[in-house]
Amino acid sequence: MSTAPTAPLDDSFHVFDTTLRDGGQREGISYSATDKLAVARLLDEVGVGFIEGGWPGALPTDTEFFARARDELSLKHAQLVAFGSTRRAGVRVQDDKQVAALLEAQTPVVCLVAKSDVRHVTDALRTTYEENLAMVRDTVAYLVGEGRRVFLDCEHFFDGYEHDRDYGIRVLEAAFEAGADVGVLCDTNGGMLPMGVGRVVSEVIARTGFRVGMHAQDDTACAVANTLAAVEAGATHVQGTANGYGERAGNADLFAVIGGLVTKMNRQVVPEECLGELVRVSHAIAEIANIAPDTHQPYVGASAFAHKAGLHASAIKVAPELYNHLEPSVVGNDMRILVTEMAGRASIELKARELGIDLTDEPDAVGRVVSRVKELEASGSSFEAADASFELLVRSELEGDAAPLFFRLESYRVLSEQHEGGAVVSEATVKVTVDGERVICTAEGNGPVSALDRALRQALTRFYPTLADLELADYKVRILDGRYGTDAVTRVLIDTTDHTTEWTTVGVHENVIEASCRALIDAIEYGVRRAGVPALAPS
Repeated sequence: MSTAPTAPLDDSFHVFDTTLRDGGQREGISYSATDKLAVARLLDEVGVGFIEGGWPGALPTDTEFFARARDELSLKHAQLVAFGSTRRAGVRVQDDKQVAALLEAQTPVVCLVAKSDVRHVTDALRTTYEENLAMVRDTVAYLVGEGRRVFLDCEHFFDGYEHDRDYGIRVLEAAFEAGADVGVLCDTNGGMLPMGVGRVVSEVIARTGFRVGMHAQDDTACAVANTLAAVEAGATHVQGTANGYGERAGNADLFAVIGGLVTKMNRQVVPEECLGELVRVSHAIAEIANIAPDTHQPYVGASAFAHKAGLHASAIKVAPELYNHLEPSVVGNDMRILVTEMAGRASIELKARELGIDLTDEPDAVGRVVSRVKELEASGSSFEAADASFELLVRSELEGDAAPLFFRLESYRVLSEQHEGGAVVSEATVKVTVDGERVICTAEGNGPVSALDRALRQALTRFYPTLADLELADYKVRILDGRYGTDAVTRVLIDTTDHTTEWTTVGVHENVIEASCRALIDAIEYGVRRAGVPALAPS
């Protein structure tokens, strides 16, 4: 088994990830053992020091994960951790099957959970205060004696400390006397605020001198802030999960914690070369979890450095740092300019530059694009989500009368028919003119837009072979505010892919099929332009 880092571990500060254990408790997530191996490899790439793999013996998937990790998991930066509870009340530690499973996982580190709130000791464990302390002491000593490094998660520590300032300290003392390395103060219910966390962490360190860590839940939307407050107060071990996954409102987002520690608190808690991997790893783990990435997630979200207001864009054109709290590339992200009805000349120029078009010496074209964008946005278009349509608009204004016309759509017809058995099939017929030739083509699809897309591409592929590689990736429809019922204006966004990249186009009309057709035409033209294919005369 290779679960220890190949390079010496810097033990002065711990970044401890619990995505595979606590993060897996999020509603909707169900990791297989194969998923967990893949996530562990990704977490290692962001340089975390410890990866808590799960609870061996308690969950079959976790037991399988640890067994496979011995042969299949090679970690460069992290050590693998098994999680479990102290021995049961009234049972010898040598006879406790759960403790035995922790040893069988063969990880160099074990993280134990113990009750540190007197109310939980009596009401949940139904044992005495002294027996709970003995459970901690016995289990830590036994595992240390077996060559394991032990961290102790003090469950409900903050709530318990407010109720009884001494019992949680006694739990920590029992653990450290038995050989534990870290006592993790857990805000299990997630009810703490940063000022309270800072006060308690400071008091605990002053009273004990022990090394403490922080585990924060996000029920007050303060998990990241609470974690940073704990570090400011002296904690040298932080726990969190990728993208903040976890039960209820989630856990501290470890990517935001790392970003804050490195870029705001000047603590190099992960290897320098790993920080730029945050965005890639965040999105890759989201895919494995089958959860859409949070576009507004700090540091790693697609919108984390996206600017919409024209005033912002004007300043960014002069100096990007005026409206970015850090250089986006530091965490592997990019700055984006959104083009909307708020767009001014600076927004247009910056967005065009982002798309590879230099408008520096084209002030008249910029003015026309600004006016056109405002006009189209007022009628329902949305270019902030449709870069491809925006790029086509800019190029058409630059090219003017010389703009290429790849084909002319003369007309189309779409029908839907329900067959016996309930199956519904849509059929589309298009008439287009390309290179002086009139082409009529009919195709079927599982819906009217699918049929129209297939008919258009079948009609045009003979002239533009690159269209054979295009495929609809996503389709979104929105009824715009201000109008209701069947007379409402409809906005359609279409994502198209050539299996190398993906682009989005927009269409707006009172009729959803016409709106879809306009978005499809943009998608086809963009795909042909992107492939560098010259336009043929439409007639």
